[in-house]
Amino acid sequence: MREFEHHGLPVALQPALIQWALSMAAGRPWAPFVPSREEVIHEALQLADVRRGDVLYDLGCGDGRVVRIAVEEYGVRRAVCVESRRDLAARAREELDRRGLLDRVRVVEDDMMNVPVTEATVVYLYLLTSVNRLLRPKLERELRFGARVVSLDFEIPGWHPVKVGGRGGWQGRIYVYMKGYFNVPFRTI
Repeated sequence: MREFEHHGLPVALQPALIQWALSMAAGRPWAPFVPSREEVIHEALQLADVRRGDVLYDLGCGDGRVVRIAVEEYGVRRAVCVESRRDLAARAREELDRRGLLDRVRVVEDDMMNVPVTEATVVYLYLLTSVNRLLRPKLERELRFGARVVSLDFEIPGWHPVKVGGRGGWQGRIYVYMKGYFNVPFRTI
């Protein structure tokens, strides 16, 4: 089999894309599991001004690394890790339990569309633009004024970010949106 790189995606992502194709066949078409790099997570949480007192939801949390970092290093009050894949939810729960964080992190094994996000002050997404488009009405309906939405690499169509960061390339663009400012054109902050 010949190795390839397509649209800047490393060869290492091939297994994730295969898993995603299999999950689509099983009726869960949200996105492949591609873990966010830790340095990118830090940049995203800083850009979104994540702090003590925040309640962070990671929709499609994979192995739980975003909520772990948010709790351990940014002191968020509580985090919710939403993952539809049983194996990933179990992996996240196991790692969070090993670190003694399950008193502040809840792992929910369910489709993200079924989980209310009304208590979230920050929502983290690493989903495809097409999924963000489907998720948009839910976020508009459920989030409170001032809640921040952080999306790695993929924009939310129809919304204007209040901040854009990153270095470009794979996992290199971070969009921060804020409820109440979704329709305000972007300007440098």
